[in-house]
Amino acid sequence: MQGLDWVILGIYFAVLIAIGLWASSKRKKGGSLFLAEHSLRWHHIGFSMWGTNVGPSMLIASASAGFTTGIVSGNYAWYAFVFIALLAFVFAPRYLGAKVHTLPEFMGLRFGQSTRNILAWYTIVTIVISWLALTLFAGGILIRQVFDIPMWMSALVLLVISAFFTMLGGLKAVAYTNVYQMILLIVVSLVLVIVGLDRVGGIQALVDKVPADYWVMFKPNRDEAFPWLPIVLGYPVMGVWFWCTDQSMVQPVLAAKDLREGQLGTNFTGWLKILDVALYILPGILCFALFPTLENPDEAYLTMVENLFPVGMVGLVFAVLTACLVSTIGSALNALSTVFTMDIYVKRFRPDASQRRINYVGRLVTVIGAVIAIAMTVAIDAIKGLNLFNVFQSVLGFIAPPMAAVFVLGIFWKRATTRAANFALTIGTAFCLIVGVLYLWPPEWLQFPWPHFMMLSFELFIILVVSMVIISLTDSDKTQYAIPEPIHEGWSKLAVSLWIALAIVMISLYVYFN
Repeated sequence: MQGLDWVILGIYFAVLIAIGLWASSKRKKGGSLFLAEHSLRWHHIGFSMWGTNVGPSMLIASASAGFTTGIVSGNYAWYAFVFIALLAFVFAPRYLGAKVHTLPEFMGLRFGQSTRNILAWYTIVTIVISWLALTLFAGGILIRQVFDIPMWMSALVLLVISAFFTMLGGLKAVAYTNVYQMILLIVVSLVLVIVGLDRVGGIQALVDKVPADYWVMFKPNRDEAFPWLPIVLGYPVMGVWFWCTDQSMVQPVLAAKDLREGQLGTNFTGWLKILDVALYILPGILCFALFPTLENPDEAYLTMVENLFPVGMVGLVFAVLTACLVSTIGSALNALSTVFTMDIYVKRFRPDASQRRINYVGRLVTVIGAVIAIAMTVAIDAIKGLNLFNVFQSVLGFIAPPMAAVFVLGIFWKRATTRAANFALTIGTAFCLIVGVLYLWPPEWLQFPWPHFMMLSFELFIILVVSMVIISLTDSDKTQYAIPEPIHEGWSKLAVSLWIALAIVMISLYVYFN
């Protein structure tokens, strides 16, 4: 970081704060912090969902995967369009029709208050661990390297910036700043790819300098890292959980102006996900062509930045990495305060609370959540000799089957009962986590060839679905809760046409790269 880099970084923060203050001024006085007064348009929704999905660890890990295996890891980005479409046409009409603030509230309508309580705490723990602590850990390493400050201070800097927007303007401020930050991300990443292609000698020269299987999306089943069958069967479990049932991801859709904007916004997210391969994975492939002797693939992204960008652009890249962090953390803090305030505080303790009181509690929860996240980040950093970030990400994969099973059966099967849902969310989650721990740290008596991670996730999902069906059919409690009806107002030919176009493009890309 040189003098010009610091100036550019300062300009980035100044613009970010200005946009956040402007967006906060647009919020109605006394209005809710959580759903932006249902005012989000398609571009706010698209950029917010994409921004929440992006993080510095994703940029670095994607480039690393591109360096070692080519574009095959792009399945996690391109395959997502199926489940984003599921959100747009199956889940979102029901969420918006039920007029809920949170997904635990929606499940409460489907299965009753006990399920809502379980899911609320389930969601809070997931947000604190996966969205806040792990994101802060990855970002704190980055901040610490640049500023040479302790981890707790690095995490505090990131949280202060993110919490500022969340507490001042709520989801509206988070959504508006996400638009600015993701446009900046696209521009900087695109420049890196263009400069890299120019240095290599063009697209054909790049193709000639890397192995031919770097351009194949589906690897044979014998491939250890990316066999095609576990991806095809296992990713849907993760996809339904992540894109359709995770509060941090879905909240911008809950805040849509209407169903049409929600469906257009999710469609925009689908188009943006196409860019993941070009903007995140391709720099790693370019690094392999330019620096094939690089020993640590995790350094591929920063190696490209260091060797290809002049003074000034490095500061802009650091601004982009910070933008990814602020976007993800801001969305997570807003989701955390929404779930606790609406599903626990208002529902169980103060159903008659005023909007002012609700906003106060939401801001207080944001602060408390930030303090807990900092403590967890420091604790993770204190454990040496283990790549905890990768371990936690793997464990989170075992959280997906229970959520996916409950939401899928809850939406598509009217005979699913409360007892079955609560079983999957409690006993089912404990079972999945135990399997995950044994998978990551197998004892001596379990030293046998495990199935691929994604296939294991699929098998756990099937076990939970079968268990829920058996419990539902044999349940003595015949209390019936209706499946919330979807709304039909707001469907537009434009949204349907754009989704059809996206499906054609995605299928074409898969055909071309196989």
